[in-house]
Amino acid sequence: MDRLTNTIRPYAWGSTTAIPELLGTPPTGEPQAELWFGAHPGAPSHLERGPLDQVIAADPVRELGPSTVRRHGPHLPFLLKLLAAGTPVSLQVHPDLDQAKTGHAAEERAGIPFTAPHRNYKDANHKPELICALTPFDGLCGFRRPAETADLIAGLGVDSLKPYADLLRAHPEEAALREVLTAVLTADRTAIAETVAETAAAATRIGGRYTVYADIARHYPGDPGVIAALLLNHIRLQPGEAIYLSAGVPHTYLHGLGVEIMANSDNVLRCGLTPKHIDVPELLRVVRFAPTDAAVLRPEADVDGAEVYDTPATEFRLSRHVLAPDSAPRDLTSAGPQILLCTTGRVTTGELTLGPGDSVFVPAGEKTEISGADNGAGTLFRATVPD
Repeated sequence: MDRLTNTIRPYAWGSTTAIPELLGTPPTGEPQAELWFGAHPGAPSHLERGPLDQVIAADPVRELGPSTVRRHGPHLPFLLKLLAAGTPVSLQVHPDLDQAKTGHAAEERAGIPFTAPHRNYKDANHKPELICALTPFDGLCGFRRPAETADLIAGLGVDSLKPYADLLRAHPEEAALREVLTAVLTADRTAIAETVAETAAAATRIGGRYTVYADIARHYPGDPGVIAALLLNHIRLQPGEAIYLSAGVPHTYLHGLGVEIMANSDNVLRCGLTPKHIDVPELLRVVRFAPTDAAVLRPEADVDGAEVYDTPATEFRLSRHVLAPDSAPRDLTSAGPQILLCTTGRVTTGELTLGPGDSVFVPAGEKTEISGADNGAGTLFRATVPD
């Protein structure tokens, strides 16, 4: 197995302290939003043998195993991250596989540069994802039922919001959600900025369940995404709890530190809470306008002592191992590739001892055992490909 050197992504919404505190390094004063563990070409991890994407490309079958290559091609199918939100992440959705392939091909034919700010599809892959909280973690995920949102909006007492509440009550649920989101995103920017300001003032004054929207508006004054955020379920995860996001589900992460895993993609279509490009027609094609319950996912015990986060994703499987000091070795040998990430304490694997933030890449079939180190308990997250 190979110890990984990984890249910090300094997105503006990132916390300045959460990842440094986990790593035990001094803050730089700059946002540190994500730490990537994987082979995505945007920021591949490095081994002594070279960048992980190049190592895999040189011998995919050896590194990934024949089954993974057969099912997913000659690329690591997942991307693991530490995500640290200090302010709200852009409100966004991800395409399904067909939408990603079609959109990527169309932008390639059009000759849109990969780095162009209006480029939607950086690759031809979908991006199902799972985030597991390491600290208390807040987010918005999936559409709330329109009637409940209409009541929430009415409670603010903002006259310019009343037409949205009326639409939510007057039409079938999916049609109502589509009409309201379309109206918000295509509204006159001056008029919607005034509505956002009035909404923020009312939310600040009332407090309670409205506090989250006042905070969003404080970070994104005048942004239509503040009104779009009212349509979504508010979730609060405790450490160890997770949420799974499939294609087309609008979401944003508001605050907290978590382990995130996804298919190996960077495709994002934004709805708001960002100065970046918003392609409204493409967004409306991708969003699934169906109310959903924001179901909290809790790990299930497995026979090897792991706690597994079960999802329908075929590209990844995330599990957690909580190890006591000097615990008996657990055999994690797998026919596919693995990335192991320590988040607390110390964990021993092979001849290596991992501390918080340390990670290793394990090629397919390589003998792998983990145990608690002799100086304390440890927690290790394991990213693999489902059998």
